[in-house]
Amino acid sequence: MPPLKTSEPAGRFLSLSEREEIAVGVAAGQSAAQIARQLGRASSTVSRELATWAATHPDRPYRAVPAQLDAEARGARPKPFKLAHPPLQERVQADLERKYSPRQIAMRLAAEFPDDPAMRPSHEAIYQALYVQGRGLLRRELHTALRTGRAIRRPRRRVDGRSDPDRRIPGKVMISERPAEVADRAVPGHWEGDLIAGKANKSYIGTLVERTTRFCILLHLPAGKVDPLAMQEAIVTGIGQLPKHLRLSLTWDQGLEMRRHAEITLAADLPIYFCDPHSPWQRGSNENTNGLLRQYFPKGTDLAVHTPTDLAVVAAELNGRPRETLGWRTPAEALQDLLSAAQPTGGATTT
Repeated sequence: MPPLKTSEPAGRFLSLSEREEIAVGVAAGQSAAQIARQLGRASSTVSRELATWAATHPDRPYRAVPAQLDAEARGARPKPFKLAHPPLQERVQADLERKYSPRQIAMRLAAEFPDDPAMRPSHEAIYQALYVQGRGLLRRELHTALRTGRAIRRPRRRVDGRSDPDRRIPGKVMISERPAEVADRAVPGHWEGDLIAGKANKSYIGTLVERTTRFCILLHLPAGKVDPLAMQEAIVTGIGQLPKHLRLSLTWDQGLEMRRHAEITLAADLPIYFCDPHSPWQRGSNENTNGLLRQYFPKGTDLAVHTPTDLAVVAAELNGRPRETLGWRTPAEALQDLLSAAQPTGGATTT
């Protein structure tokens, strides 16, 4: 048996210690989501780990050490390259000449050869056989059969341009640097923000939620792609009217609409923090509120038809709902209590 790698792996891979915690959680009857929260991992990571174990060890309870050994074996390098198999190579070349995409080829082969792993490449393996130096197992001229027709593979980029968020959102401050007082909701004045999108992502509404009271502010935005300047003006107008002690911070995702975050901070005296990528739970109150707002703004509808007055009416109705987490008070009542507590109580004045 090869020695276990007990050191912490980099990035996305589970470590032996994490697998031991998963084993303890499974034995205690916890769900994948519960275990994931304890680990600080996405629930899909734990679910995938358990599903992989169940597929390879259907009659055995989850165990950390064998699971670690399995993972290390799967990650061992070098691995044999599937396209080196001559029958598969011939078939893939023929399908490329018929203008099949790599994904179409891979899915078709999976259907035709369900019991023959040697004839079931991934579409990524086919791309690598065309583009990666040293793996040129397919004729290079076959790239012209691809829809792009490119001889060089370009890095895949997100349609919103977030392939390099550090460059796209310069000077951002991450959530890890946010004051610890924000996490327990004991101190009011910390907000979470996001956008809800309309049909075909051509219209948006901005949402701001105060973490302690769950009070919601809706921001009217022009139709079309969100302009950072319009986003700045909407936030400053929407939250800037509150007293300073109720605008202590704003947490947002890494959307490019916040490229003018420094200007927002300066204009509204509002520090802004950015969530980690793909971590919506770091804005849990906002995500929950956005779900409630879909009662009023269903997915797939044009949000540009709603006027600022419409948004104000919806926000007032949402802020007027009693919440169990507030002891059945409403967000509006909770916010009003905070505003009243900050007002002078009267008495002699000084000059």
